[in-house]
Amino acid sequence: MNSDAEIAIVGAGLGGVVAGALLQQRGHNIRIYEQAPEFARLGAGINLGPNVMRILRAIGVEQSLLDRGLRAKSWISRDWDTGDVSYEYVMGDVAEARFGACYLVIHRGDFHQILIEALASGTIEFGKQMTELDQKGSVVRLGFEDGSWEEADIVIGADGINSRAREILLGPELPKYTGYVAHRSIIPASLLSGFDPADITKWWSDDAHDDTHMVVYYLDRHYKEIYFVTGVPEPDWESGLSYVDADPDELRAAFTGFHPEVQHLLEICSAVTKWPLLERDPLPVWSQGRIVLLGDACHPMKPHMGQGAAVAIEDAAILVRCLERQGEDFATAFKLYENSRKDRASLIQEHSRRNKWLRYPTDPDWVFGYDAMEEKLG
Repeated sequence: MNSDAEIAIVGAGLGGVVAGALLQQRGHNIRIYEQAPEFARLGAGINLGPNVMRILRAIGVEQSLLDRGLRAKSWISRDWDTGDVSYEYVMGDVAEARFGACYLVIHRGDFHQILIEALASGTIEFGKQMTELDQKGSVVRLGFEDGSWEEADIVIGADGINSRAREILLGPELPKYTGYVAHRSIIPASLLSGFDPADITKWWSDDAHDDTHMVVYYLDRHYKEIYFVTGVPEPDWESGLSYVDADPDELRAAFTGFHPEVQHLLEICSAVTKWPLLERDPLPVWSQGRIVLLGDACHPMKPHMGQGAAVAIEDAAILVRCLERQGEDFATAFKLYENSRKDRASLIQEHSRRNKWLRYPTDPDWVFGYDAMEEKLG
């Protein structure tokens, strides 16, 4: 692709920033438009498997992530009431030797900040909510809520589950509410009072509790913060498409009867947010003309494999490789990208919906062994 091409990325989330960093590495002119007024350290954790860490190594941020996050020793699945271990997947040196990269857990905001710092200064324009896309000939015009307009040769829509770019291409359609919510909370480890959780633990309920579960893990290599995220059935959601502050007592009631270690975490939790779990069916197309989608803009999924951000980051790496291969033939590059990614994204989306990942002995090679920097295209 000609290095003079102007590339606009809508959305400064994880997938959009990774795409931007990879394109800048290759000498391309990019501008990222983000509707938020500024960067914020959102209160959530994130899992970065070896499939992601290899891409982050290529960007040059692997060491910064290792300096801040926790290189997880293992994933432990435990029964909700007895605490019996149904499966332990050993990570640490074993995973690194097998996959060539580690499994890292980290605060999502710290991860996001490290990625943003990999971009050239001034790459992101904050406070720019894209409202219109107008393709005319070899140019795409982007209209923003503030009345301004910009132009680009291609536009990458990385603007999340409520993607305006997706809506412009395919028409308005609300994402599907799955009937589950996720509670999220970060707790200072100093409040644990001698209780020492494993690096990553998932507590699984039985069928009578409708897949209620909790994932618990540390967020930093110094074990200063611990994070949990739940999956709890809630038949109706009337609070829009974003999160709300939740009642800790309501959360505790949802986990009545769970193991004492779960109860202890809930007792010391003083603030919690509640998020609707949303998804979409696979889209018929991922691109149109000079506009292409990636990440949650085209395949949002439940978080039950810890792979939602990973799939967006893989998308970014494959898209950049397709653009490099096809030069100025953007339509072919976008089709090659979709053909390279759609089956894998749909499969991970389906496994995430089932919520069985790593509950019992599992071969995760097809997830963690995928190398988006080397994978055969198409």
